[in-house]
Amino acid sequence: MNRSRFTVFGREHGFDKIKHHTDFVRQVPILNYETLYPYIQRILDGESDVLWPGRPVALASTSGTSTGPIKYIPVTRLSAPAYRVASRDSVLAYVAETGNSGILAGKMLFMSQNPEYQKINGLPVAPISGVSMARVPRFFRRNLLPSPAVACIDDWEEKLDAMLAEALGQNLTLISGIPPWLQLFFDHVIQRTGKKVGDVFPNLLTIVHGGVNFEPYKAAIQEAVGRKVDLIETYAATEGFIAFQDDVSSPGMLLSLMGGMFFEFVPVDEINKRTPTRLRLDQVDTGRNYGIILTSNAGLWAYDIGDTVKFISKDPLRMVVTGRSKHFISAFGEHVIVEQVDSALAETLTLTNLEVREYTVAPCIHPENGLPHHEWFIEFEKPPEDPARFALQLDDALRRKNIIYNGLVDKNILCPLRVNRIRRHGFRDYMAAIGKLGGQNKVPRILNERGLANDLQRYLIP
Repeated sequence: MNRSRFTVFGREHGFDKIKHHTDFVRQVPILNYETLYPYIQRILDGESDVLWPGRPVALASTSGTSTGPIKYIPVTRLSAPAYRVASRDSVLAYVAETGNSGILAGKMLFMSQNPEYQKINGLPVAPISGVSMARVPRFFRRNLLPSPAVACIDDWEEKLDAMLAEALGQNLTLISGIPPWLQLFFDHVIQRTGKKVGDVFPNLLTIVHGGVNFEPYKAAIQEAVGRKVDLIETYAATEGFIAFQDDVSSPGMLLSLMGGMFFEFVPVDEINKRTPTRLRLDQVDTGRNYGIILTSNAGLWAYDIGDTVKFISKDPLRMVVTGRSKHFISAFGEHVIVEQVDSALAETLTLTNLEVREYTVAPCIHPENGLPHHEWFIEFEKPPEDPARFALQLDDALRRKNIIYNGLVDKNILCPLRVNRIRRHGFRDYMAAIGKLGGQNKVPRILNERGLANDLQRYLIP
């Protein structure tokens, strides 16, 4: 607060008078990207001392889901190294726990977006992968794949070929990416070589994943690898590297407390209130869903990053990501959230021994026939022999997760959910069609409107 009291934001919000968290809550309201954007625009226009003293060293660009616009998040001289340090610590924690130090001697393949910088008024702009990779220590950089030339390929199909060509014959020990793009790469490896991923890369020890819930992809990815490898989850948002899994035998990720970030948490049912409760780390409870609010040395102030989390341990502080605060269905007051659809699908897949590649859910409020319902769009790796029975099993699982949804179906206000099958590679083709194939881009799990659902109609199996 002291460092930033003479910035535009600091003067407007009386930083010089803030002495305690209660003062901070009173004087600094929770921001989202829309309310932050006027300050970002001033930075883009070349102004200094807006959110943090001086100018950022870069802006990290992100679009996240297929439906989201591009956002620009400032990166400062203090915040840039923190991302690298947390990434390093996640690998070293794995080595300390498992003793698999061989991972450090091998090549590590990171599936990321084009890291090339553009410039706006002299300010470098790139995806966070580009911003962080530019600051990887030299001694570590020689172990990274793909090469800069391959990383900068925009066409994802061409990039898959080039990444595989570079990785073949290498001592590859780690692969990192978000689950749908890991699956895409693994399919590519099998198609090109005729072998399982674990046979093509015999020294592969670890898969690092994050960005979306891994459970629905787990069976398909494990089958593609063909043997046991360790799985490490990370929570690396554009706004900061927030947490990483430090124990491969247990769920949950250790909160990163050394990354120049101050955390607040808002109970999910208060997120849309004018003055919600804002809890510090010492005030949170386990087992409760919270929206995560971030203040950082990048110049973010009480910023709602849009994710929801749940603590599973307070000593140490371990959490799981449960979804996105804006991603839900509540067309009839049911408020079905990402955590519930993820969990319902994972349970049903385990019960039926099926696998999926990708999926999303939307409300169908005005169907041509029958009652309103939730409409699922699923691309199966192993499709169900009896689609109608699978849909009923999935609906039963979701009804157990959400008591309000259960009541609406019981009262015939909603009919049981319906499942539409997406053709093979349909989601990939959709993402390619909108220019968001690969990297950190992902399909939103659940939305309260029909835009994405309508776009997916052309990719249905007849």
